[in-house]
Amino acid sequence: MTNTSGSQYKSDPTPSNMCGCTLMNNQDGYSIARVMRTKPDVKVTEFPSMIRIDAKGTVAFDYDEIGEAIGYGEDEPFTQANFEEVMSTHYGRMIALDDQTVFFANPEDAAEYLGFDLPDLTPTA
Repeated sequence: MTNTSGSQYKSDPTPSNMCGCTLMNNQDGYSIARVMRTKPDVKVTEFPSMIRIDAKGTVAFDYDEIGEAIGYGEDEPFTQANFEEVMSTHYGRMIALDDQTVFFANPEDAAEYLGFDLPDLTPTA
């Protein structure tokens, strides 16, 4: 796409194969980002008031791993509610499970979690 307006912002309608979320830049958000930096195909970008977590394809936020990094214990484990409290927005398909939140860049990859079958669109002869 040609940018004729002189603006630094552009639109690109092609699929990016990316997914992720924005976290508050506080103690919990920083600890989650520290855990996610160790994951393959994940980029963490810190801003003054937020932290971006961007991933290629699929990314999982494991509650036990995050809870251990933050200092939660077995008496009070890190849960989906804790994760959603620090997350402000996301992109991609978000699936919340009992032990993790998973983001998918392609909705088709999340089909098994959503309970629908994808139709076979293969042309027949």
